[in-house]
Amino acid sequence: MLNRNDLPIVVAITGASGAPYAARLLQCLLANDRQIHLVMSESGVAVCRQELGVQLALDGSNLEELFIASDRLLLPDCDPVESGAQARRWATSERLHVHRPNDYFTPIASGSYLTAGMVICPCSGSTLSGIARAASSNLIQRAAEVHLKEHRKLIIVPRETPLSVLQLENMTRLAQAGVVVLPAAPGWYHGVRGLIDLVDFVVARVLDQLGVENEQIRRWAQSPS
Repeated sequence: MLNRNDLPIVVAITGASGAPYAARLLQCLLANDRQIHLVMSESGVAVCRQELGVQLALDGSNLEELFIASDRLLLPDCDPVESGAQARRWATSERLHVHRPNDYFTPIASGSYLTAGMVICPCSGSTLSGIARAASSNLIQRAAEVHLKEHRKLIIVPRETPLSVLQLENMTRLAQAGVVVLPAAPGWYHGVRGLIDLVDFVVARVLDQLGVENEQIRRWAQSPS
């Protein structure tokens, strides 16, 4: 019997603010020993440079810099040597596959390649629009279209605010098609003490939707009577 936990997860990073969410999500998936197919758009790489100060290569050859920069921002008290060593292990993991955004000759461009789901984190307005119109103008949009047509889990994490009527209409259209619209809107009820708690709130919700066990946040629970 096919085990959903053995199937890979597609992760896309596009040009919306929220690079720390993407970095943390990748770290958590790799820590859970999940196989990942990663695609970064050129705009997504530009946002990582602006928000985390790293110039990533589209082929992921220096992806460890993303993890190191994320730890530096979210976990300022972490040991830089240990952080760097862990970042290199994740970046060179055999379970992490990076594809260029214009390469359609990859497994995730085909519906015959099975996955456990796809998440676009963060999801830009242009990517949102492209998926809603079935434009498939890059590998990210094509992979999203594949997940839609195969009725697999597709999660988008928009962050932009405020939202225009057109963006809301695109979200509504995708939600009607079965897409999970999960805005990067962290809650504050779980004992927030730093940036890591706010980022982990959103990441935990994404992991929940993907069916990946996690303890990123203290969950809401009814007090004992």
